Amino acid sequence: MTPPRRDAGAPLPPVAPEVLAAAVESLTTRLRGRLDQAVESLATTPVDLAEDGTYGIRCGEDAWVTLAPGPSGTITSPDQARCTCLLSPRCLHRTAALAASPLAAAIPSREPGPSPDRDPSAGPNTDVDPSAGSAPDRDPSVGPDTDRDPSAGPGPDRDPSAGPDTDRDPSPERAPSAAAVPSAGPVPPAGRVPSAEGASPAGPVSSAGPGLPTEGAPSAPTALAGGPVPSGGPAVPTGPAARAVRAVSSAGPVSPAVPGRRPSAAQVRAAGGLWAAASAVLAVGAVAAGAVPQAELLRAAHTARLAGLHRAEGAALAVVRHLRATRDPQGAHRTHRADELVTALRELLLVTHRLKAADPDPELIGGVPHNHRPDGALRLYGVCREPVVGPGGAGGVVTHLVDDTGRWYTLRDVGPGGPARARRAGTAHVTVRSFLSDHERLSRGGLVVTGAVVAPDGRLLAERGVRATFAAGRPWADAVPATAASDRLGSGHAPPLTGCDVRIVAADGDEVLVHVLTGDALGPTVRLAPAYRHPALAHSANLRRLGACSGLEVRVLGRVDPGRVTTLRPVAVGPVPGAATTLRLPQEWRDRADLGYDLLADAHFPAGAHCPPPPRVTAADTRPVDSPLRRIRDLVELAVTGGRRAAAEPAGDGDRAGHVAALRRGGFATGADLFAALGAVAARRPRDAFGRPARDDQDQYAAQWLATAVYLTGTEAALARGLWHR
Repeated sequence: MTPPRRDAGAPLPPVAPEVLAAAVESLTTRLRGRLDQAVESLATTPVDLAEDGTYGIRCGEDAWVTLAPGPSGTITSPDQARCTCLLSPRCLHRTAALAASPLAAAIPSREPGPSPDRDPSAGPNTDVDPSAGSAPDRDPSVGPDTDRDPSAGPGPDRDPSAGPDTDRDPSPERAPSAAAVPSAGPVPPAGRVPSAEGASPAGPVSSAGPGLPTEGAPSAPTALAGGPVPSGGPAVPTGPAARAVRAVSSAGPVSPAVPGRRPSAAQVRAAGGLWAAASAVLAVGAVAAGAVPQAELLRAAHTARLAGLHRAEGAALAVVRHLRATRDPQGAHRTHRADELVTALRELLLVTHRLKAADPDPELIGGVPHNHRPDGALRLYGVCREPVVGPGGAGGVVTHLVDDTGRWYTLRDVGPGGPARARRAGTAHVTVRSFLSDHERLSRGGLVVTGAVVAPDGRLLAERGVRATFAAGRPWADAVPATAASDRLGSGHAPPLTGCDVRIVAADGDEVLVHVLTGDALGPTVRLAPAYRHPALAHSANLRRLGACSGLEVRVLGRVDPGRVTTLRPVAVGPVPGAATTLRLPQEWRDRADLGYDLLADAHFPAGAHCPPPPRVTAADTRPVDSPLRRIRDLVELAVTGGRRAAAEPAGDGDRAGHVAALRRGGFATGADLFAALGAVAARRPRDAFGRPARDDQDQYAAQWLATAVYLTGTEAALARGLWHR
């Protein structure tokens, strides 16, 4: 018999959330206090891989933990995790091994119904989503979840390729109050971003409360400049229940609407349990949300799943994955961005808050996303290549494509190897069956796919029966319009990149200050920053080269920085059609340069172009770059990472008044009040006459944070549209 193979870096099998939650719940209070330390110690413990697919972990002299996943590769039953110690199964070793394993995905691998093209031997997808930042929501080792309860509710009846419903667009100027978060009103479908201050309402919004006054809205350039803006009304809504900005994304296809049908009592109770668990995580912060708070959230998520709350369950699992990435002892937290955890927690709190108030909106129930098989062949056109560097040493490439209707798709090749693999993958072969080409050729050409299988996030999957043929591309100016607005492109599939025409102003280190071209007049000054600063990738070198040519006009395509709405991280650049001073790229590049792979040279710039050394950046050039909303974002992210105590610290110093004054000068009066209210609620500790905590106001603190986070998302979205989509 072949002895087990020992591997210190082997990933453990995925575990179903309910199995982990039950294991943590069975521990005594004393063992729960030692659980986080035990999980950290397993990070460097070798794992024995046996021929029968079982995993063995030595946790002490008399403790040997065995994990035996089922045919799906996932631990779906408590009997599949065993320990040899006397306290098993209520032992610390077994629970720590389960807590150190990745969470199993709750998304089925394909839509319901038999399909002869499905390859049962296909392994789990290990792609990393670059639109979610450097830290993916999904662990690379996560496999499909085969433990779905058939009573968990009806599946989706809506075709995911149909795109979002564009008949409704919530009004932005109805900002949340400092005291309450609404419990009624529709949530916009995926792909729609609500307006906020500085945007005009696009349609009516239903509400359970009366109409609320709103403040005057500054334009994007005025708000960035920080100048005074007159207020057209009260700074804070005064109604009994203010409406929040509907700024959450749909978790996937949803069940059809049932007019007048409210959530059942079981669903309301499940939503209340999820709200309580998420509020507890928010109160302690990500740095203190160890295995026990995560298990409470997983237990509540499983209850929500049994009640048919698919959207809430998916949001809870996303929060747990982001918490794990933040606390990863191997260093994955160093590349994790706080804005991703803020987005996941905001989605969870908003959905559960409305569900526990018996909101009848069927989109709050959600549905389990399924892979989609389009009718007929897909005719796709290459747009650009994007390097991907993820946590845990992941690296690769994503090729973006678009069809004739403006929907975006991606082909991905991501695996272990870090930035070095990301560099090599730019010219690697495309992993689609019966297709012989590379990502570089595909990004400048086209593709015809028959029997395509498309994931809910727009990924083209290389499943059995898929056939792809190389086809001619089209000019970059046709594939990438001057203003690639996210609410117009990419509906129903991969989120599109942001595109606009800019004029170079000056270099600022490895970043570039530019003016957005808005027709006859120049727009505000904004910033281009490298997507990755690793020397193996060419982002920084290309931006330094562009920054040295003041007055050059280029078309850029990239992602708006979630933390700085006035900063764009470009992925590709190209010439501006009809411009005299613009790029002159080789014909084989098809009017596009992928900044992570192609290196710009002197021959790519206009002949005789005057490109002096970068001038010194003046205060007048940089003044409009930073938005006052950064102060609100810093406090919202600090509350998520450091907990309630950390959020209360800024409220006790003298800077709070300065931050509030700066927000009011920028025209964000509601934001100023929410900023002050969040700090005040975080610092408040009601106590009785004996100094004991009088009552638990955790719900009030969570509601105040949610109101501030929802306001911030809607206002930043409106500001981004005003800056980049003209």
